[in-house]
Amino acid sequence: MAAKTNVSPLHIADSAHAIRHVFIRNLEVLAHIGTHGHEHGKAQPVRINIDLGVEDLAKIEDKLDKVVDYEAITLKVRAIIDRGHINLAETLAERIAETCFEDSRVRTARVRVEKLHALPGAESAGVEIERETPKG
Repeated sequence: MAAKTNVSPLHIADSAHAIRHVFIRNLEVLAHIGTHGHEHGKAQPVRINIDLGVEDLAKIEDKLDKVVDYEAITLKVRAIIDRGHINLAETLAERIAETCFEDSRVRTARVRVEKLHALPGAESAGVEIERETPKG
């Protein structure tokens, strides 16, 4: 019998833990991604969803520097994709999660990467990961 792991759920908009939910929905980009020969050398559409649990400051003072900037995260996602070919959707999801944690206010990240033309007859195929603030 497999051992149970102690996995805490992603806290989204949780007042008891002072967590704010920042999200990006259905960001569609063209990415050079895939391991198969027909996937190399051409971009294909990918849909990305990001959910972040971030520190919820009571006084944001209507100032952008007091919150996690979803536009800045989107620019970082595009920069990851612009670096070149990535074999796996899993790798892209991990890189996106890592860049989200560059903002120290981010506590948890859930990232979904969907390849929109991966399988005939399917709307999409991909991966979703959930990560917590790296310890250290």
